[in-house]
Amino acid sequence: MAAVMIGVDPHKASHTAVVISAAEEVRGELRVHACVAQAERLLAWATAWPQRTWAVEGAGGLGHLLAQQLVAAGERVLDVPPKLGARVRLLAAGDMNKNDPNDARSVAVAALRSADVREVRADDHAAVLKIWSKRYRDLSRTRTQVICRLHAVLCDLVPGGVPKVITAARAARILRALRGGSDAVAAARRELAAAYLDDLRRIDAQQRETRKKLAVAVAATGTSLTGLFGVGPVIAAAVIGDVRDVSRFGSRDHFAAYSGTAPVEVSSGPRKIYRLSRRGNRRLNHAIHMAAITQIHHRHSQGRAYHDKKRAEGKTGKEALRSLKRQMWFLAGVVAVSCMLAVVLGAYGVLAQTSTTATPGRSCTVVQQVSVGLDLTCRWAPAWPGRAAT
Repeated sequence: MAAVMIGVDPHKASHTAVVISAAEEVRGELRVHACVAQAERLLAWATAWPQRTWAVEGAGGLGHLLAQQLVAAGERVLDVPPKLGARVRLLAAGDMNKNDPNDARSVAVAALRSADVREVRADDHAAVLKIWSKRYRDLSRTRTQVICRLHAVLCDLVPGGVPKVITAARAARILRALRGGSDAVAAARRELAAAYLDDLRRIDAQQRETRKKLAVAVAATGTSLTGLFGVGPVIAAAVIGDVRDVSRFGSRDHFAAYSGTAPVEVSSGPRKIYRLSRRGNRRLNHAIHMAAITQIHHRHSQGRAYHDKKRAEGKTGKEALRSLKRQMWFLAGVVAVSCMLAVVLGAYGVLAQTSTTATPGRSCTVVQQVSVGLDLTCRWAPAWPGRAAT
């Protein structure tokens, strides 16, 4: 029997699967309730097509559990980004209505025709890092909300409010200094501020505990990312959790596009224009951005020296920062896939040990033991052509 592609449109309450042939003809359709036996029912139904491949929309999000269950059962599963499936549905010939069967068919077509769809792997230690990294990120957002609310209440209690950064200890001192009174409104505001202070202390304690878990989880990977200036357990966990297997990127340009560090071309005719990219994995982009900012804030770092050099050339602060980010393109010679993460971090000036040697026809950068849970070593390679300094 010919090979088929089974597209799955996952939801909280149900999953819809559609089978298509190589000619994109629908061969079958099934809707199952999201329950303990969801994978077993899908597999029992799919036995009619022994040569099958599954395509799950958003296998890293809502479809994660189902995708992992299928992988555990020995099935080959592809992860189709929701945007890719939506484009297939939008560009389909004829009247393509928006419903679950059509969405599942679009997912199957996208997986069948796209060469860049990622194959789903079983969760490994990187998933642990991603879990605790998300927890830390959620706590940080909640902490920011609490601090903003506390600032707003203190503006009604303290003339001029509280300038600059506020911490739990500083807020406690301010509340102790406030005079008590018979005014019921002021008393209610003080009580509300005290409640926000308790929330802030609780979140700070949870962040410290989560940071300890991240440090233990990162240390278990054996990665040397934390040996790079500006990269601690929080940033390392965010990078490893999202990148996982760096070998899935065909080139450093591919990785740059994934991380959103590659500039976007908006050229027309003879004009060549590049702008800041808002695309890619924003979590990964933020992690690398923070490493770059840390470098810039320390005068002895390589990143700060490069940033100052660009400012001296007349660039603004943001332009200099973007040039520092784009420096990844000019680490010539580091083209081994296993070193792409090191190249990107090196672009931000955070490489711990590097040496650059120029010989006739060769420009090389050696990065020693910068890895994602592995012991990776870069190879010497010819310089990339057509790269000019920014």
